[in-house]
Amino acid sequence: MSNITTLKVGNQIVTIEDGELIGYTVSGHEFMHQKGNPGWRSVDTEMFPIIGPTNEAGFKVSTPKGDATQDQHGLLREMKYTVTESTASEAVFAKKYSANTEILNSKYPAKSTAEKLSWPYDFEFNKTFELKDKELVITFTISGDEGMPFMLGYHPAFMLHSKNPIISVGDKEISIDEVMAVGSRALQVPNTNVISLSDEKKLQISTEGFKHFMLWTEVPNMVCIEPITFYPYAVKQKNLADGFMHLTNKPSKFKVGLKPM
Repeated sequence: MSNITTLKVGNQIVTIEDGELIGYTVSGHEFMHQKGNPGWRSVDTEMFPIIGPTNEAGFKVSTPKGDATQDQHGLLREMKYTVTESTASEAVFAKKYSANTEILNSKYPAKSTAEKLSWPYDFEFNKTFELKDKELVITFTISGDEGMPFMLGYHPAFMLHSKNPIISVGDKEISIDEVMAVGSRALQVPNTNVISLSDEKKLQISTEGFKHFMLWTEVPNMVCIEPITFYPYAVKQKNLADGFMHLTNKPSKFKVGLKPM
């Protein structure tokens, strides 16, 4: 049974289902893609501890503690969130993982030959939604074994209401047709922490801690605008470890702001 959490501040309403952002409405305008609509079965998810596919590398990723079995975008999405805090304007969700615990892979056997996934490090992953006066801020806090390698990507999908929405990065404009033309690899938007989606309403997506974005869609009614620490298609899958960051003795924090303009 799903657990629904609702946050409300002024004319903003956030709806969260088991840690997944399924709705962000402002004055009645819905910004998030809706389940059941064409394009994607989810609304948001995280890519952790890796980003990108692994099938060409035998579903193995190199770590200082040996090869780990990982499918595309990592094992975090196969785990369930637990709500740890909830107020009218803020909610915190957590996932805890013990090193080498085997997690069933939902892509097996239809889309993967890796039945079980694992990671050789302990970690705790917290996802906080904070609804402010004019913005929704999503914070990811990662703690675990010092030196643990990881990548992080946030994968939200936004509903498109008009025929010609535009994604803007500085003075550069990107059309949905351009995103669709790239296909499953996703279009890289390097070295930026602010991007805007101009549709019936305009939404600014800003980040802290992430380095890049990538854009993905296969349909004209939604688009995923994804903050990432590393663009996985920059290397061969066997060299995916080239994109790792590493945990220190302090938690690592990453932020994403969704701000209607």
